[in-house]
Amino acid sequence: QVQLVESGGGSVQAGDSLRLSCACSGGTFSDYVMGWFRQAPGKEREFVALITRIGGSIYVNSVKGRFTISRDNAKNTLYLQMNSLKPEDTAVYYCAARMASSGPWGYWGQGTQVTVSS
Repeated sequence: QVQLVESGGGSVQAGDSLRLSCACSGGTFSDYVMGWFRQAPGKEREFVALITRIGGSIYVNSVKGRFTISRDNAKNTLYLQMNSLKPEDTAVYYCAARMASSGPWGYWGQGTQVTVSS
């Protein structure tokens, strides 16, 4: 059973940076497409970014140029480097994993809170 554990969230000022991590256990990390999602208060969970098994990435438009998703297969860890943070980035951030190149995400972490104040 795959387990995902996020860390690195916190409270920062607008313009600051944070790096989120997601540690993966119970599976072969390099076999999975990995993603980051977020959910702001009162809103639905939204896609933020994904990274393929070979390192290709896709981002939601609102974070392009500010966020970078990466993975270290040797450490079984997914990252999200977030720069130039804005108050609208405030949300609980979740990592997710799936085996297929498309379709539903089968595994989720418990989330980590990111709060950006102006």
